[in-house]
Amino acid sequence: METMVAVEGGELWADDSGGDGLPLVLVHPGVGDSTIWDPVLPALTARHRVIRYDCRGYGRSPAPTVPYSQLRDLLAVLDHVGAERAVLVGNSTGGAASIDLALTAPRRVAGLVLLVPAVSGYDLTGAELYQQMGRLAEAGDLEGIVRLGLGLWGKAGGGTPEADPVGAAHLRAVLPAWFASIGYLRAEPAAFDRLGGITAPTVLALGELDRPVVVEFNERTAARIPGCRLVRLTASDHYPTLREPEAVTRLIEELYDSVT
Repeated sequence: METMVAVEGGELWADDSGGDGLPLVLVHPGVGDSTIWDPVLPALTARHRVIRYDCRGYGRSPAPTVPYSQLRDLLAVLDHVGAERAVLVGNSTGGAASIDLALTAPRRVAGLVLLVPAVSGYDLTGAELYQQMGRLAEAGDLEGIVRLGLGLWGKAGGGTPEADPVGAAHLRAVLPAWFASIGYLRAEPAAFDRLGGITAPTVLALGELDRPVVVEFNERTAARIPGCRLVRLTASDHYPTLREPEAVTRLIEELYDSVT
């Protein structure tokens, strides 16, 4: 069932598949909206109650008009659907929000599946890349941003819009959200040095074809989370649900079964 969730100064689009049992909550990355989960959704909803949503400005959610927090928005979604506890599945920046919740409200998180996760307070983009994107944006070259982004985050699909039209469509669709969040998205407290406080069972899947800096950071992240299982997806970049949906589904199911 589709619904709009009230959040501080705005609202979010969310979809709840319904059903009983511990829910799965899917938190999308910055390089895609909630449709990034489409390749794994049928298999997951066949067995579980699955909730996914679009962050502010992404997909079917209105752009932000006031400062906001990804963590507080995630909590608002859980409260709206009546999920006292959930297994969180977070991709990239969605992984950062999931980690933040596991540290802030550990009783709400039964388990974590982290797909090529970011971590709050740790910038993996770099000043040079921001400058490149800024120059392209000033020139109105949005397709140039898509091409640059795929070259960095979409190598498993070929690294170009021509080779990877699906990845290009996902990236193209989120550019308005990137610009809309400027000046509104509040940074969460740095989490990297607090990862040892995560108590939820965790699996972290890195994409071996992702940017080397991300691969190395994901290895370090997994090493800091107590008991974290590290999985290497050999055919994935920053879009694991597009590249290896069966493997991602299997990881989610294994983690879910281990906590229920």
